[in-house]
Amino acid sequence: MNALISISPVILLFVLMLGFKVKSHLSALVTLAVTVMLAICVAPATGILPDAAASHAGGTIGFALIEGVLKAFFPILIIILMAIFSYNVLVESGQIEVIKAQFSSFTDDKGILVLMMVWGFGGLLEGMAGFGTAVAIPAAILIGLGFKPMFSALVALLGNTVTTGFGAVGVPVTTLCNEVTAGGTASVETIREISSFVIVQLSPLSFIIPFIILTLTDRKAVGRNIALSLWTGGISLAVQYACARWLGAETPAILGSIAAIAAIVVYARLSGPKKRTESDGMTRRYTTAETLRAWSVYIFILTLILVTGALCPPIEKFLKSNLVTSVSLPCLGSTFRFGWLSNAGLWLFAGSLAGGLVQGLGWRKLLGVLARTMVNLRFTTVTIVSLIALASVMNHSGMISAIAVGLTAISGSFYPFFAPLIGAIGTFVTGSDTSSNILFGKLQASMAGQSGMNGYTTVPGVTGSESNWLAASNTTGATGGKMISPQSIAIATGACDMEGKDDAILRKAIPYALLYIIIAGAIVLLGS
Repeated sequence: MNALISISPVILLFVLMLGFKVKSHLSALVTLAVTVMLAICVAPATGILPDAAASHAGGTIGFALIEGVLKAFFPILIIILMAIFSYNVLVESGQIEVIKAQFSSFTDDKGILVLMMVWGFGGLLEGMAGFGTAVAIPAAILIGLGFKPMFSALVALLGNTVTTGFGAVGVPVTTLCNEVTAGGTASVETIREISSFVIVQLSPLSFIIPFIILTLTDRKAVGRNIALSLWTGGISLAVQYACARWLGAETPAILGSIAAIAAIVVYARLSGPKKRTESDGMTRRYTTAETLRAWSVYIFILTLILVTGALCPPIEKFLKSNLVTSVSLPCLGSTFRFGWLSNAGLWLFAGSLAGGLVQGLGWRKLLGVLARTMVNLRFTTVTIVSLIALASVMNHSGMISAIAVGLTAISGSFYPFFAPLIGAIGTFVTGSDTSSNILFGKLQASMAGQSGMNGYTTVPGVTGSESNWLAASNTTGATGGKMISPQSIAIATGACDMEGKDDAILRKAIPYALLYIIIAGAIVLLGS
């Protein structure tokens, strides 16, 4: 009963968006209001809300709302805003036309072009920055290249799945490893083992998702779709596993995506030369200076993210320890911290400004582009703030834990099959792979003994503890939940200028997300 009560806000959100087709920001606001009422009036009486917090439920839920709003703005909304701002700078300067022309001249094959954008470039953005950049930027560029908004949103969401477990320089998996380790600090061996398990569990999807993306682009080119998905998936998977096994969680998404880009380029070169255009009989060649100018926004952004991140640990440590704002949340027993200098949104903003200046835009025009971007994202802002506040309330009221406990109670010995579903629910509600790992990582690891497992995985060639195998399954499932997370969909609608179309995108994405989670569950069960 507690699980049914706790999952009712998620069901309500689906019903409002898909059943009654209520606009996403209104659906999120209504669902948040209902969740707050349940958390204050029902959770304490039913035991969902922990006893320690039940005596001051109003204060707990009030601070949970504050925490949610803070998390929404810092850093998620800042990153989303600046990611879309970076694209709008290209549109304002006209340099998006150069980028479009270069991508078009790269290949006549739309499938190769789309896979390069959402699987290669998108995966690289996810690995370095995360927090929606891998959906917003590729989707916006695809629209600029002439693809339809709905298609662009869907393939961007599909592409932003496998790599999210190691997004933002491995933060989700590193967080998971610390959560399941006594003392809160995982050893290098534990991080490498869990990272390797995540790659193994996601391995079939490294081929299936590229195939689906290619098929959505061109259903007739079956042979090409199979060959390219096997080639690209195999190359990127091998690099990801090598990184996870011997380096840890920081580099699989970054180096795996670079390998995917290289594989796609090789395939494009071998598949045949670019055809001549009908207009002038030839494809224009841009000089190095013209190319650098057109790509200057992204060159600055990627350089800044790399220099301030894992490539330069001293700089990263300095930025994370200076200009950090702390907000005490007494009833929650925690403190919200936000680093102004370590936020990827700052580097997106700085790179966009620097690139815009190089491209000939003045300060006044750049600020005007920023203002228009903020206005255009007003409904997306309401949606994301409401959803993250909703996730915070569900977490601190005990609802998310009640959902997980209810699912484990009915699954029995088949629990490993459902383990990725728990991770997916965590990401669906919170919008974050990292948050899902914080919520459910310990639960997943502890279920190894309760489910009667023998202590070691049964995957050929892969050895390690069952608890780590199940812990890895949480982030494996979370990558699938990312595809249909209302927050991710809100980012896609903002990037594709599809305000109010969240329900249509969600309806398109659900079948693929279900297939993704079922495949992940089967792999986890087979290896248990």
